[in-house]
Amino acid sequence: MAHAESHKAFIWKVFGILSLITAVEVILGIVKPDALYLGQILGTSPLNWIFIILTLMKAYAITWYFMHMADEKASFRRAVVWPTVFLIIYLVTLLLIEGSYLHDVLSPLVKWDY
Repeated sequence: MAHAESHKAFIWKVFGILSLITAVEVILGIVKPDALYLGQILGTSPLNWIFIILTLMKAYAITWYFMHMADEKASFRRAVVWPTVFLIIYLVTLLLIEGSYLHDVLSPLVKWDY
């Protein structure tokens, strides 16, 4: 019975951490501080980078704990995690490039409300 209780406590701990990260994302999305929103780092605002990093942290935690990757062999973890990391980096890069292009092309036609 103690084993089941420890798993319940662990699941609630991970749930709390994921909820905290989500709450930070929501608060930053609502407040949108000018210092983070109006600057530019590597083609986008620091606020966007914070969202990307926090989302990747949540995806990693969900994969690691709820898909039980911590209990798998190292070679299997690498086979699952490495391609996923590279594909996510590729996707983020493409989205930032295309978003910047669309903003540059449409900016004479659209009034962007910041």
